[in-house]
Amino acid sequence: MEIKSVKLEIPEDANIILGQTHFIKTVEDVYEIMVASVPGAKFGIAFNEASGPCLTRFDGNDDELVQAAIRNCQALAAGHAFNLIMRQAYPINVLNSIKQCPEVCSIYCATANPVEVLVARSEQGCGILGVIDGSSPAGVESAEDREKRRDFLRRIGYKR
Repeated sequence: MEIKSVKLEIPEDANIILGQTHFIKTVEDVYEIMVASVPGAKFGIAFNEASGPCLTRFDGNDDELVQAAIRNCQALAAGHAFNLIMRQAYPINVLNSIKQCPEVCSIYCATANPVEVLVARSEQGCGILGVIDGSSPAGVESAEDREKRRDFLRRIGYKR
């Protein structure tokens, strides 16, 4: 068995959700979740089929993001993996709806940070072992850092 690290492509000013699902219907369901949850959001989704023709299925409303999602799926080569890349929306806007999508099995990450995916390859195919999301902690927040965090959340409208 070979284990490798795959760096995902996240276009500038975009966020990504990486997960595992079990059914081709996911592409259409996630499309519907996106347009119903955040009108005006730009996004691309791609999904690696794990049986039958084993195609990378895709959809979205922004060609740049669709193509990046396809490239990510092709680089991962892991069956049943999907990635959703979005702009003008954040994972927090759609994550619960995506997790409640009946065919979605798990979410590995939802982030704008650089992401490396640990992938195992066997004779059967590839599978995701886990992700490295962003950087390691540089320390513990100070009282000043805590205030900056609280102020930031209120400034962007996520807390009152």
